Amino acid sequence: MIKYQLNCKKCGNIFDSWFASSKEFEKLKKMKLIVCSICNSLKIEKSIMSPGILSISKLKERKTSAKVNEVRSKIKEFQNYIEKNFDYVGENFTHEARSIHYGEKKSKKGIYGKASSKDIKELKEEGIETSQIPWVKDTEN
Repeated sequence: MIKYQLNCKKCGNIFDSWFASSKEFEKLKKMKLIVCSICNSLKIEKSIMSPGILSISKLKERKTSAKVNEVRSKIKEFQNYIEKNFDYVGENFTHEARSIHYGEKKSKKGIYGKASSKDIKELKEEGIETSQIPWVKDTEN
């Protein structure tokens, strides 16, 4: 298949059309089957078109985009696992983690929530094991 940009020499209309080959275009033109959709003129000529070649940067961009989508998908899977198997404690994460660690609260499930980098550092200094993961919001593309 080949795509040509066609020009009507009568009214100046420019439009694109696909053909099986360059020979097919010539054949259809001789049979007077290529006409302008605006003025019905048969005075249609093809213009030179540049091929659609991907540059190295565009190719890298596509690969990067595919990898980003793959990573995002894996993060989403992990996130769904956490949401189903852990208790969400929100902004109380630091307090809840300490309560569980020091035995004030017993929890059969792990917890997850929000904490600042400073809070996470303090928890680790106290010997409370924590992990940080990126969180993808459903509204993000």
